[in-house]
Amino acid sequence: MRFVDLRRGLMAGVAAVVLGLGAPAPANAAMDLTAFRQAVAEAAAKDDAIAAFYRQRGYAPFWTSAEAADRRAALLSVLAQAPDHGLPASRYDPEALIAAFRGARSLRDIGRAEVAAMDMFLAYAHDVSSGVIEPGRVLSDIKREIARPDPATLLARIAATDDPAAFLRSLAPRSPEYARLLREKMRLERLIAEGGWGPEVPRGTLRPGQSGAAVIALRNRMIAMGYLSRSAAATYDAALQTAVQAFQLDHGIAPDGVAGAGTIDEINLPAEARLRSVLVAMERERWLGNDRGDRHVLVNITDFHARIIEEGEVVFQTRSVVGKNQSDQRTPEFSDVMEHMVVNPTWNVPRSIAVNEYLPRMQANPNAHGYLQLVDGSGRVVSRGAIDFARYTARNFPFDLKQPPSRGNALGLVKFMFPNPYNIYLHDTPSKSLFDREVRAFSHGCIRLGDPFDFAYALLAAQTDDPKGFFAAKLATGRETRVDLEQPLPVHIIYRTAVTDPRGRMQYRRDVYGRDAAIFEALEAAGVALAPVRG
Repeated sequence: MRFVDLRRGLMAGVAAVVLGLGAPAPANAAMDLTAFRQAVAEAAAKDDAIAAFYRQRGYAPFWTSAEAADRRAALLSVLAQAPDHGLPASRYDPEALIAAFRGARSLRDIGRAEVAAMDMFLAYAHDVSSGVIEPGRVLSDIKREIARPDPATLLARIAATDDPAAFLRSLAPRSPEYARLLREKMRLERLIAEGGWGPEVPRGTLRPGQSGAAVIALRNRMIAMGYLSRSAAATYDAALQTAVQAFQLDHGIAPDGVAGAGTIDEINLPAEARLRSVLVAMERERWLGNDRGDRHVLVNITDFHARIIEEGEVVFQTRSVVGKNQSDQRTPEFSDVMEHMVVNPTWNVPRSIAVNEYLPRMQANPNAHGYLQLVDGSGRVVSRGAIDFARYTARNFPFDLKQPPSRGNALGLVKFMFPNPYNIYLHDTPSKSLFDREVRAFSHGCIRLGDPFDFAYALLAAQTDDPKGFFAAKLATGRETRVDLEQPLPVHIIYRTAVTDPRGRMQYRRDVYGRDAAIFEALEAAGVALAPVRG
């Protein structure tokens, strides 16, 4: 609607339009029309995109005209539903907006309400589509680049749509994962409103065959959590053992069917703790965006697995080892594109490891770690016998350390490259025993794979009919060999303590680095709350 249309509408039926918002009919429509335009211009001036939007349309109303009733109702509806998405309701309070509409007593008041509606629309669209907080400001190890929506594009899209309700609903992430997390949030909120899972299980170790009050408490907790059908059994029978195993599988615990200290700690976590995990997972899902690649690699740090996903289905997965929970070794979160693999790789020891770990050992014993080569600035291998390691410090150590290709190489026999400024990649390892551990946080930050050859075959299957033979031929040379991927694929390194499987079953993991706790604290500071279920 152009400004001339607004003038015609106001002059012909301004009383109906304004009375619909709560204001009296103006005595002088032309004079009040100028007041409306001035109010909109003044209120919009603080935001360039909003100011340009109204300027281009001659300051005609977008939300507050009679013709905009459906658009206005659609906006108020999604704002009212914002807490369902785990968003800070106070940022876009529909009651405050309704009060502004109803409390308007002049076109100048309506002009201010008009821009308030636009402010709330953009704030909601920003948060629901790409997240409430800036993760890198909360945790430096989150390197993710967030694809924030362009305000001008949002304004143009809502102005062009014939179905504002559908457009506003489409702003939330479209991934099946987000929809499943949303359902779990609603379920947990209902459960919390009804009192949660009941009394905790006493600490200790409970085993099949035992009986007593602690076993009854475990039985009741398993029933309340949906792992066990209603039962009056007072012993740790086969049904209870099966329930505990199912719980363990859903929580990343070895499914031995014994309720040990770690299992009981997880069982005793209240529904509110799980709800916090889901709210953080929804925020993280918003950060990840919708375009992940039809075929991509997904590494979830908290569940120690790497997966290849095709069209939403897991086609390959393997156990992984991630960075230690130390300030300089935690695996960062980011997305990139895997371009190639290196068979029989050389390990170029990162500078931090070379000077902080290996230099002190070589100062104590010049022959320590003799499998590592010293390489000078010209790329020449230098004999250790000619080096006085005591002369050097972490600052002035002039050599690089390299480990030539071998079965004992720290990178194993293959590494998978997605060049990034953090020097993180996926690779083989000679330390196979670590994959038997339940918690696998042992590396300096890179991601070690339990089945690296099978991972390579799965990648190469897209470009050769004989991936095993092709890989074996490269491996047999013993030489470092780069193999480009004809179809590079995205890699997403994520951190989720709440995640679903394709059947919608929830999986929960421990907050191994404490990142989710920090993110939820930031969400709370932004106004996100564990709101009660609305009746």
